[in-house]
Amino acid sequence: MEDFTEKVINAILEIPSGRVASYGQIAAIAGNQRGARQVGRILHSMSAKYDLPWQRVVNAQGYIVLFKADRQRELLEKEGVEVDSRGRIDMEKFRWEGPADNDMDWMRG
Repeated sequence: MEDFTEKVINAILEIPSGRVASYGQIAAIAGNQRGARQVGRILHSMSAKYDLPWQRVVNAQGYIVLFKADRQRELLEKEGVEVDSRGRIDMEKFRWEGPADNDMDWMRG
């Protein structure tokens, strides 16, 4: 397994229940700020094998994915994440800040 892929899997596994992270945020934690699409491919191909909490990964604006959106909404709401009628999550309220040892200041502006 590639180093980036392993780091992506580990980062996704660290997202706590009741929190979400963006594809770009996970890519940055794994060492490639431009790897958001690759994170999506990893989620698609490896979620079942590694029992990844795929529902906790959303786009940068806080929108849930179109594929399996109803299931994603259901799982997130069970964890206490509020999803509005447009399928959007308040990232200010529910964004996971990442592992303590990772500098994510660029995400906060």
